[in-house]
Amino acid sequence: MVLPSRKTLEGPSRAPHRAMYKSMGLNDDDLSKPLVAVCSTCNEATPCNIHLGRLALKAKEGVRESGNTPREFTTIAVSDGIAMGHEGMKSSLISREIIADSIEIMVRAHQYDAVVGISGCDKSLPGTLMAMARLNLPSIFVYGGTILPGNWNGRPVTIQDVYEAVGTYDAGKMTLDELIDLENVACPSAGSCAGMYTANTMASISEALGMSLLGSATPPAESEERQRITFETGKSIGSLLENNIKPRDILSYEAFENAIIMANAIGGSTNAILHLLAISREAGIDLDIKDFEYIRRKTPHIANMRPGGNYVMLNLDNVGGIPVILKSLLDKDIINGNVLTVTGKTLRQNLGSHNFQNSKVYYKNHRTEYRNILKTVDNPIDKQGTLKILFGNLAPQGAVIKIAGLKEETFSGFARVYNSEESAFEAVSKREIEEGDVVIIRYEGPKGGPGMREMLAVTAAIVGQGLGEKVAMITDGRFSGATRGFMIGHVSPEAMVGGPLAIVQKGDKIEIDLRKEIVDLKISKKDFGDRMKKIKTIKNRYTSGALAKYASLVQSASEGAITKPITKYMKSIPS
Repeated sequence: MVLPSRKTLEGPSRAPHRAMYKSMGLNDDDLSKPLVAVCSTCNEATPCNIHLGRLALKAKEGVRESGNTPREFTTIAVSDGIAMGHEGMKSSLISREIIADSIEIMVRAHQYDAVVGISGCDKSLPGTLMAMARLNLPSIFVYGGTILPGNWNGRPVTIQDVYEAVGTYDAGKMTLDELIDLENVACPSAGSCAGMYTANTMASISEALGMSLLGSATPPAESEERQRITFETGKSIGSLLENNIKPRDILSYEAFENAIIMANAIGGSTNAILHLLAISREAGIDLDIKDFEYIRRKTPHIANMRPGGNYVMLNLDNVGGIPVILKSLLDKDIINGNVLTVTGKTLRQNLGSHNFQNSKVYYKNHRTEYRNILKTVDNPIDKQGTLKILFGNLAPQGAVIKIAGLKEETFSGFARVYNSEESAFEAVSKREIEEGDVVIIRYEGPKGGPGMREMLAVTAAIVGQGLGEKVAMITDGRFSGATRGFMIGHVSPEAMVGGPLAIVQKGDKIEIDLRKEIVDLKISKKDFGDRMKKIKTIKNRYTSGALAKYASLVQSASEGAITKPITKYMKSIPS
């Protein structure tokens, strides 16, 4: 392998470059070795990332142990929890692209030879993996780890409970003192949100993709095991460099299929669909949104995880973590064990040599709880997975719903139409939403928002008011991994580009049928056609800055909401 770093370090003309490295404490021996980027999304914006600087130090120790020279840098990360429910959430999905771009720029600018990526919050995981696929240098990913659940009145709680408690408070079913008591204990440590929300979903997926070490997804953020895993991850970059194994060697279609299976088996976040589509585009894999549905149908739902279930990531870690799920699926030939992983071995080989002793001991001592957390493939929570793709006249290019925990398969109601999240939340807060309503929130898609905001503040308030499955929601925006209920997102094409969501009027009848996999506006074909001819889109909400640039470049949610260059201006540029 020809090391990119040699372009910056070898020969008399590179004396200035070496001088700058030596000013940072490196010597000729250090510079004779491959330079490994150790990238983290450490910041004080969120508990998901606040500890990542410490983990980066452990990763650097591992890199040095492998005989290579680490070079640390950080990139941004947005706190979805703190950005939620206001204009700030428009920046969340955009941050995924900025993270990928900034890692790419840093690695290209300094000609690093390999990448160890560490991240914690929702968009930083796929952003880091996108950059690795794009750069296609030897790379390995490690998750920052989960937060511990809080304890409120003797029961475990997460940030989801706080969001839903806002709706309970608005409904007069909780006092302000109770709400504040819950707020004070819900997030007791560093780490990403505790349930199988987006960060924990993407961490689990990273193991299934083969881009992370087996067993790396579930240990808590501040545990000794998380420190050990991060060290081992840094150390493992040595064999990737030695064998010149690159992300695109690992990220095959079969690897993505395994990742989709994992997302469905654990009842993961709907955001996984968006992010896997985006990563696949960077890896050059032709993954289609329709693929998610046929893969879902052959996948059993076996992990009883919040928000659709009862347990959090700590509980899953106690019973052996993601390797136990992978082994269960492999034993029944549901996943592909022949895919390559970052160890240089296949997934089957990794599982064959993995130590499952802790899970066996736990099973022996806590058999009932073990089986409550993890069902068997032969006796699953549900015979099919949880991330369902819908089509229909409101979503000709697709929409997404998480069906974990849903009791009903159909919903019919009448539209309450809102052109922004704020107006919808105001209506919910004033208790204007009633049983049987279908809340339409449009112009919140990738271009329309811009940024395709998550609607957790709205959905949690609805659940907190006791409406749950008595109300449905349809949006071209997104949902948090903590969302539950009859909530349909990622509607494509979005209203901003003339999608059918733009023609829905107050009082229109909407039909959702999960068995038929449709979401339909129940008006005549003639009325539908007439309304489509008269669509008037809204003006762009931003005309300058990052949000405006994103809106001009972003593609449909059915394409992963990736950004693409405007190619019509590029023909005259020399290659």
